[in-house]
Amino acid sequence: MRAVACQQGALEVIELPEPEPRPGQVRIEVTRCGICGSDLHARHGIDQLADVALGVGYDRFGRSDQQVVFGHEFSGRVAEYGPKCKGALATGTPVVALPLLRGENGVDATGLSQHAPGAYAEQLLVQESMMMAVPNGLDPTVAALTEPMAVALHAVRRGEVGKRDVAIVIGCGPIGLGTILMLKATGVRTVIASDFSPGRRALAEHCGADIVIDPSEDSPYEPRNDAGWLSKADDVFDLALDTREKLGRLPIGWWHVWRLAEKLGAGPKHPVVFECVGVPGVISQIVDSAPFFSRVVVVGVCLGADSFTPAMAINKEIDLRFVLGYTPLDFRDTLHLLAEGKVNPQPMITGTVGLTGVEGAFSDLEDPEKHAKILIDPSV
Repeated sequence: MRAVACQQGALEVIELPEPEPRPGQVRIEVTRCGICGSDLHARHGIDQLADVALGVGYDRFGRSDQQVVFGHEFSGRVAEYGPKCKGALATGTPVVALPLLRGENGVDATGLSQHAPGAYAEQLLVQESMMMAVPNGLDPTVAALTEPMAVALHAVRRGEVGKRDVAIVIGCGPIGLGTILMLKATGVRTVIASDFSPGRRALAEHCGADIVIDPSEDSPYEPRNDAGWLSKADDVFDLALDTREKLGRLPIGWWHVWRLAEKLGAGPKHPVVFECVGVPGVISQIVDSAPFFSRVVVVGVCLGADSFTPAMAINKEIDLRFVLGYTPLDFRDTLHLLAEGKVNPQPMITGTVGLTGVEGAFSDLEDPEKHAKILIDPSV
């Protein structure tokens, strides 16, 4: 079969043997595969990614001197079951799968390890337990985006965004756009998107952002529509004094009311900020600029060292959260949101190439004005 392998930064179409499924594995024919930002990083920075993975106990991540077939965002059709499979889905059934494959030495990340070649290929292996049938005749092009959209749904859920909260998305690349789509799908009424790129700001509007900001001209943290955010220490001090004095006029102890209000989730209004850039310095900018009590969800993957001033985050009581990937439930729920038409990622898709066009697609994706998400069709 044909596949695109990366070694020492070079992308090359090669011939590989047809993969043979081991116990619990399924061979699928790839229909579409997305080119992910992590693939772009891995082309020349896979050793850095491998070092980070080693730090959390995963020692089988790909290395630059190894032949690695990328591709962890994919849709396909069932081709062959390995031993000890249930075989519940008929051959030819459209499917997607979480990119995890159990091998002799443990579970590997599909498309990021030589032990689990990815979907930049005509065929690949998936774990049967991680495979899900594509419902409602969903277009395989859209189904292939289940994986990156699951990342966005997981981030939104980790952000605990209420429908009346204001969400601010910093960076409108594919993950930022996916986050916008998932915020709107979960009912968040006000989503502010910020990006320097005019092309990406336009895509943010197509994905449902209510307010789109050029950060070179305006601040996404500027209160709008009487948001009630606190941006100065004096405002925080005044709120504490005013609240205590008002509660002190009640016929019962003020502390009882205060305690009850905290249990009910009352407190100063604040936005939920999603960092979707992954460039050193962005977290610091958010901590310095966001209103008091903001919740910050870091979705962008920054490979370099970064820093911020803890005292600033402490004084503003910033809630800082980091997210990785998704759960199988997030993945399943995302698939059904796509299949039911509640999320439409079509505006993100800006191109399709065959295996011979992958190297050119990597170059094209360096221009944010030209592309957001390019898919691979191995049959072309």
